[in-house]
Amino acid sequence: MAGKLWGVGLGPGDSELVTVKAARVIGSADVVAYHCARHGNSIARSVAEPYLAGGQIEERLMYPVTTEATDHPGGYDGALRDFYTESAERLAEHLRAGRDVVLLAEGDPLFFSSYMHMHKRLVGEFDAEIIPGVTSVSASSAALAIPLVEGEETLTVVPGTLPETELVARFRAADAIAVLKLGRTFTRVREALVRAGRADEAWYVERASTAVQRVAPLSEVNPDEVPYFSMVVVPGARNNPRAARPDDTAAGEVVVVGLGPGAQEWTTPQVHAELARATDLVGYKTYLARITPRPGQRVHASDNRVEAERAEFALDLASRGARVAVVSSGDPGVFAMATAVAEVAGEPRWHDVAVRVAPGMTAANAVAAAVGAPLGHDFAVISLSDRLKPWEVIAERIRHAVAADLVIAVYNPGSHSRNWQVTALKELLLESASADRVLVLGRDVGGPEQSLTTTTVGAFDPATVDMRTLLIIGSSSTTVVSRSGGDLVYTPRRHDG
Repeated sequence: MAGKLWGVGLGPGDSELVTVKAARVIGSADVVAYHCARHGNSIARSVAEPYLAGGQIEERLMYPVTTEATDHPGGYDGALRDFYTESAERLAEHLRAGRDVVLLAEGDPLFFSSYMHMHKRLVGEFDAEIIPGVTSVSASSAALAIPLVEGEETLTVVPGTLPETELVARFRAADAIAVLKLGRTFTRVREALVRAGRADEAWYVERASTAVQRVAPLSEVNPDEVPYFSMVVVPGARNNPRAARPDDTAAGEVVVVGLGPGAQEWTTPQVHAELARATDLVGYKTYLARITPRPGQRVHASDNRVEAERAEFALDLASRGARVAVVSSGDPGVFAMATAVAEVAGEPRWHDVAVRVAPGMTAANAVAAAVGAPLGHDFAVISLSDRLKPWEVIAERIRHAVAADLVIAVYNPGSHSRNWQVTALKELLLESASADRVLVLGRDVGGPEQSLTTTTVGAFDPATVDMRTLLIIGSSSTTVVSRSGGDLVYTPRRHDG
């Protein structure tokens, strides 16, 4: 009868944090296995030592590389793959012989642990059981003695080995943060926290739960002295004494944000972070419906035709100390609220109120990406709405854009109360461009009712257009390629003149 594989979590380093069950299984196992670096010492074994029974078989699984270079033909990853495969076979020999094997894991066996590489290779053949352990995140939080998350706050756990741009994005969007795998990555992690505006909230915890545990503000850490077994912790703002709070200063601010055109994943991490830290959300009710306010946030919804009043309301809130997020769809600077806020903020009475804009994906970009690359060369963006400019101006701009052989992205083409302009647009195009000019209709792109149509100016039916539709009118060189997966539309980057 085959033996049983035990993945035993030892916790973060203190032998007294080993669970009762883990201690019992360690003491009764036939084989005790553990990973170690090439120097031969194993932190896992030292934590488990009080529970070893004596006379047990020990299997020391020594990594062929840690951070140094290797001449393995598969490089670093190839060397580790071969090592895990060979190590798993060593344990399999014991299991096939009927011996129970305990594989020690620092922290928790399935949380950034070497155990999981053995588990995946052995669980198909042998019975395996996991004994969870206290993670380094919990130990570091306890060492800090500050609540990590409370209420609706969320925790983001990040390996420091990620690229810096990815770290910045994660840090900006997170409530509370735990960063593992420091050591040589510490400088990059610290720089990413600075870029994300979170460095002042961060704490450094070294060798949590051990006799040499150290806790310090991030700014006091020497990068040359950071071991691998350390962590950066940013508790949630609700309990973090180093986190900025809305009432820290009397001055508020207005941040105009763009949610993107529809899909949740198209809202940028920066915008998510701005929404999370706002005390007040201001915007058109349809756009605000896409946001789930956190507890305590005030939501101020209004009709879509009161942009100046909405901007003044937001600025007034900010003048009284609020952090206000004015919400647009798409990009706030493209036919949206950023212009209205900037225009009202230009009045002398609002000069002391801070105003920022956080960009978003545009509807034109979303529609273009959905069909290929029709905006691959010069293009114009024109709104067909005549609420704020005369139709004669719109028509003249369309004529000039066609004469310049630009691709044209058409916003606000029609609505229930305004639909004659779409027919007029088709007539304008037929006067100055060929009937076979490519035309793309994107409706609710990124939303639940998304539809895409590739047609021509001549075949275009104005009745198919509503306010949720965006049109892209190709240039003379815009091309449609019919493929098995659907049409691919592009405008070459070269132009013959």
